[in-house]
Amino acid sequence: MQASTSSRFETHVLACLTFGVIGDAMGTPTENLEPAEIERRFGWVDSFEGDGTDDTIMRDLIASALIRTGGYADADHWAEEWRDRHDLIFGSKVGRFFPSVLHAAAKLRHGYAPRTIAEGTMPSSSAAMAIAPVGIVNAGNPRAAAAQAMEIASLLHVTDLAFCQDGAAAIAAAVAEALMPEATVGSTLQASTAHLKRWSGKEMLSLITAALELAGETADYKMFRERYHAKFRRQIACDSRETVPAALAIVRLAGGDPRLAASLGANFGRDADTIACMAAGICGALRGISALNVELIERLPVEAQRAQADLASRLAVTTRAKMENELKAVVRCPIDVS
Repeated sequence: MQASTSSRFETHVLACLTFGVIGDAMGTPTENLEPAEIERRFGWVDSFEGDGTDDTIMRDLIASALIRTGGYADADHWAEEWRDRHDLIFGSKVGRFFPSVLHAAAKLRHGYAPRTIAEGTMPSSSAAMAIAPVGIVNAGNPRAAAAQAMEIASLLHVTDLAFCQDGAAAIAAAVAEALMPEATVGSTLQASTAHLKRWSGKEMLSLITAALELAGETADYKMFRERYHAKFRRQIACDSRETVPAALAIVRLAGGDPRLAASLGANFGRDADTIACMAAGICGALRGISALNVELIERLPVEAQRAQADLASRLAVTTRAKMENELKAVVRCPIDVS
């Protein structure tokens, strides 16, 4: 895949999107399997087929909402994409969607207001796994990325499930930081928790912190995986309290390498496709496209490669337009602090 992009930023956006799809696809065969079963069936997973599942579809719906609104999408805008493009959710990949999401989407089709459809949903990663475009349009501003992610994720997760909003905020903030030229693995992971609510978001904050500490203490991936499963598992495998800390810990274990992050996520077990999608997407934003990882990108179907390149271009334009729009506030309201 020859990146036909015009700037470093757009190339890293492309890597974020593309490796998110790769992680999603690589983890598809191992989703809902235990690590021992993955090893028995596959040995070690480091390749993939296809172009992703519900993770990628939900991400594309957020991206469309952001592009349509100049980067200022909220929960209602995401809901409008669900309603107007319901064929993407209820199409050929409907079996890949979490039942709680399908129920919420069906409510929209039957006239429910967006702010009501989260009632009765179960904990999931349906917002966190799709939130990378929010990090992109808030590049360089993890605080704004976290705030917008919290708002968008409220379409699916509220009140006692608001920790799922926190998970989405952590991923979006990490992407926003990772896209910066000076970003490192350390600064990216620090950004993931820097803007979570210290009181209301304490649970997710504590889990991410503990997972990163475990990754730092455990040099061996399989030992980390074993200890993580023993400590962090939830009743529902796609609960963001299990998947988001795992994804961020894998970013650390992979040293920011998107190819390795996709593979570590795919071999992790449980909600493997979502974990791999989030981890590889963050690492793609950080490292971009290089001779070391372009071969894996070229395994994507040609149409999928073109779709990611087009989406990267449109999101880059949206990001620039949003930044220019916000600079206008400085011009309109100059503040003399001298």
